[in-house]
Amino acid sequence: MHFMEVVANRFSCKKYDGSRPVEPEKLRAVLEAGRLAPTAKNLQEQHVYVVQSPEELAKIDSVTPCRYGAPTCLVVTYDKNHVFTYPGGQRDSGVEDAAIVATHMLLASANAGLDSCWVNFFDPEKVKEALALSESEEVVMILDLGYGAAGTKPLANHASRKPLSETVSYR
Repeated sequence: MHFMEVVANRFSCKKYDGSRPVEPEKLRAVLEAGRLAPTAKNLQEQHVYVVQSPEELAKIDSVTPCRYGAPTCLVVTYDKNHVFTYPGGQRDSGVEDAAIVATHMLLASANAGLDSCWVNFFDPEKVKEALALSESEEVVMILDLGYGAAGTKPLANHASRKPLSETVSYR
């Protein structure tokens, strides 16, 4: 698939066929896309947890109603003690680097013929507790991954976008 087709056709899947697992080669391609994502100063402070066992998926369900039956969830975190702090000391690279990694994986999943949903409807501290993550880890998002259930389609307004003239300014 061409890149612009991937970008245009990818949507947030809200119902998965839980009986159809993600093939290991497709999962590996998705994870590799995340590994190749750029990070500030190439610190690569992200960590991705692949959650697939019924016990661990139940933990995801305990912290968010937004798994939608996905057979795989990728929990994207970063090490808050290993980030680049930007000039002025007001921001660091943690969230944006993890978001770039997650976006690469989200687009790679669409390219591989998988459906996905970026989930941020959760309390990060509860996710850390449920998955027994280290204190230095910050949870940025959960990426639901799998195959959409029969009849699953984008929201009616999926293709509705503002024109560039409303979202871009040239100076």
